[in-house]
Amino acid sequence: MGLLSQGSPLNWEETKKYADHVRKHGIVQFLNIYNKVKERQKDVLLWGDEVEYMLIEMDEKNEKVRLVLNGGEVLETLQDKGEKTNPNHPTLWRPEYGSYMIEGTPGQPYGGTMSEFNTVEDNMGKRRREASSVLNKNETLATITSFPRLGCPGFTQPEYNPTPVEKGVSKSLFFPDEAINRHPRFSTLTRNIRHRRGEKVVINVPIFKDKCTPSPFVEKFPEDDGEAARAALPDHIYMDAMGFGMGNCCLQVTFQACSIEEARYLYDQLATFCPIVLFVYLTIDEEINKELLDAGIDKLLAQHIAHLFIRDPLSLFEEKIHLDDENESDHFENLQSTNWQTMRFKPPPPNSDIGWRVEFRPMEVQLTDFENSAYVVFIVLLTRVILSYKLDFLIPLSKVDENMKAAQERNAVQEGMFYFRKDIYKGCNPVLDSSSAAQNGLDSEGDHYILMSIDTIINGKEGVFQGLIPILNCYLENMEVDVDTRCTILNYLKLIKRRASGELMTMAKWMREFVDKHTQYKQDSVITDKINYDLLRKCDSIAKGEERCPELIGDPVNRGK
Repeated sequence: MGLLSQGSPLNWEETKKYADHVRKHGIVQFLNIYNKVKERQKDVLLWGDEVEYMLIEMDEKNEKVRLVLNGGEVLETLQDKGEKTNPNHPTLWRPEYGSYMIEGTPGQPYGGTMSEFNTVEDNMGKRRREASSVLNKNETLATITSFPRLGCPGFTQPEYNPTPVEKGVSKSLFFPDEAINRHPRFSTLTRNIRHRRGEKVVINVPIFKDKCTPSPFVEKFPEDDGEAARAALPDHIYMDAMGFGMGNCCLQVTFQACSIEEARYLYDQLATFCPIVLFVYLTIDEEINKELLDAGIDKLLAQHIAHLFIRDPLSLFEEKIHLDDENESDHFENLQSTNWQTMRFKPPPPNSDIGWRVEFRPMEVQLTDFENSAYVVFIVLLTRVILSYKLDFLIPLSKVDENMKAAQERNAVQEGMFYFRKDIYKGCNPVLDSSSAAQNGLDSEGDHYILMSIDTIINGKEGVFQGLIPILNCYLENMEVDVDTRCTILNYLKLIKRRASGELMTMAKWMREFVDKHTQYKQDSVITDKINYDLLRKCDSIAKGEERCPELIGDPVNRGK
């Protein structure tokens, strides 16, 4: 979660007056940090994960599932029992956008030893048990990306009606303000984004066309003042609030690098895996770009910061306008933390032991701690291989953009084709510079990348690409790893391998098939309360280990660790 300042929030008209002030001093704050720590070297390779959870109530009598809007109380209880009592508590808890959401992280970052991989799932299990222990009867913790009936009538507990025509922060037809976290940052963000746009948020997602789905599918909005009718597209699901994006859950990993050079290298390489949506020609603030270049910042880093600073500050507190730029970075973080890109480059906070960091943000949260641990360990291992062997996954950003579009298609894992670099061995450690590099050699300077399936990228294909899993296995063979840790890692990689090949379902496909096979589904694209209840009850049972799901998870050997 981004910057959480305390104080008196300003409305958009007041915030707008200080936009140039925030940008000006944000750049000064960045330059002060940069000049203090640009030569910093040999920071320890640390990392940590962030898991976002939804609080849900299982109403067995009425066979309904609702989002419980008591995240603030749950968070306070967890913090009181945890970090406020013991600074070395193994878990940390933080707020999220939805009042039905909380975020859990390990209490201390993981280090650079291989044995750390053997503790990730255990810590995630601690978080799940810890949070579950303070919930009310019939309440549970869900790690799902999106609540299937988000925005439908009666989706919250307690139930609140949206206030589209009354004074409120979102004026949504579907998402009540009570579902937004009570901290003033979140309501201020919501209101100020709407005021800055001059209209509500507009989201149109193509509806899944089933046999009995109306064609064209056109929604009617009884309380609409005309704005929704103008914005909604035929054959699309229309949404009008930030909660339909920020009210979803994800899985993130943050890495502390040894130096700024290593952090930048990781940022560039991991961008291929997100992939983040960027243009070949970034829109930048030319004046800020020149200021950064004149201050000694190199061209690429200056472009990155100047791109972030084309934005306006969206949330500003009266007490945080005039700051000590030498020792505070709130204005820089104001703009940095409201650029919700799938990769984030994070300078050290002022006067801190924390080093240069990179945050990897595109992963959907998974149903079980085993799956979430597998995805986290896979990405962390990948960073270790990239750094150890100096691998090069860079492709043109125009192709990264095309990959992002392909990734959003249904069943992209099985059917999608993605641009990926064939020659990743340039300047690499000789242990990997084998015959496969020659097989994947370049016919010409422009033949560095080709279209590949996810299966080929992850598992490899002879004569095309060695595959990420085989590369990771090669790395593991050259590392000293105890038997227990090696077994755990191989278990995780097996899940990734089987998901990529299609042998196991992704969570999205598993959910689609559950709904499609439900006896009450009428092939009309509608998820009823009963379908939703049965789906999430099944999810809860699997997440708690009460029920096996081999088509989704397989049969891991040491899940009980």
